[in-house]
Amino acid sequence: MAMDAAPQPASPGKRAAIALAITVALTVAVAAVFGEGAYLWIKAIHVIAVISWMAGMLYLPRLFIYHCDAEKGSVQSETFKVMERRLLTIIMNPAMIIAWVLGLWLAWTASYFTSPWFLAKLILVLVLSWAHGYFSASVRAFAEDRNEKPPRHWRLVNEIPTVLMIFIVILVIVKPF
Repeated sequence: MAMDAAPQPASPGKRAAIALAITVALTVAVAAVFGEGAYLWIKAIHVIAVISWMAGMLYLPRLFIYHCDAEKGSVQSETFKVMERRLLTIIMNPAMIIAWVLGLWLAWTASYFTSPWFLAKLILVLVLSWAHGYFSASVRAFAEDRNEKPPRHWRLVNEIPTVLMIFIVILVIVKPF
């Protein structure tokens, strides 16, 4: 009698897509239930997504620094590959998408698109998104053992999300112009 194989867990990308769909469904439900009061709930979800995205943006370059020191093909290198891919696909990508979608909805709802502080913030978030794309390409390069950047490069690049975050938070809280 043949035994059934254990079901395979969903891929990280599929789990991330499911989490994203659940988040969107919950956001729609919040908007439906709270009506005009949904703005603050959606803002809270947006802030949670931004925090999650930034956690990944700050951690991934650190993984790259350590990965540079691991010998290609070693158990350590292969472990870093899994960690980098999962961080990107399970946390960073969905968090970035949620932050963008809800952030644009919040900006539209509050009529911020004509505010100079918001336009400056939007430019910085675009730069942060570019950095995300650079990190995504770097995850692929490390996965294929094609990284040629030294740890010093990743130490410097690690500061980009931090500096952008500081200016973005100042623009959102202080609204200096």
